Amino acid sequence: MSNLQKLIEIGFVKVGKWSYTQSAIKFSLTACAESPNVLYCFVSDSEVLYLGKTVKPLKQRLYGYQKPGPTQSTNISGNRKIYGLIADGKEVNIYALPDNGLLHFGCFHINLAAGLEDSIVQTLHPIWNKTGTAQKL
Repeated sequence: MSNLQKLIEIGFVKVGKWSYTQSAIKFSLTACAESPNVLYCFVSDSEVLYLGKTVKPLKQRLYGYQKPGPTQSTNISGNRKIYGLIADGKEVNIYALPDNGLLHFGCFHINLAAGLEDSIVQTLHPIWNKTGTAQKL
């Protein structure tokens, strides 16, 4: 089973994609744009390249990759890599697993994104994650 299939099996869904417009990358989302506490990943040719989490709405987090600030090294590197794939004619899709708010331990809500991120990265080794392989985002 592919790494993407493993993520789909636990509830990840395609929510958007990256494109190139007027000399810059741009994301478009069909779902989860306003969802906070989301696990998201970038996928090209069915390969999971990067997995991250955000407590902000997903569209706000992705905007950081679209227009990174001068000190945001992860966003700068991600922008460059996404741009490179699109320039090579590849699709870069965005998948997400939103927190449905249903997980609790006693009276405490469990943040699904925070609870799963490390385990997924350590298991799947996405090539753009710092803890994935030698190649970093």
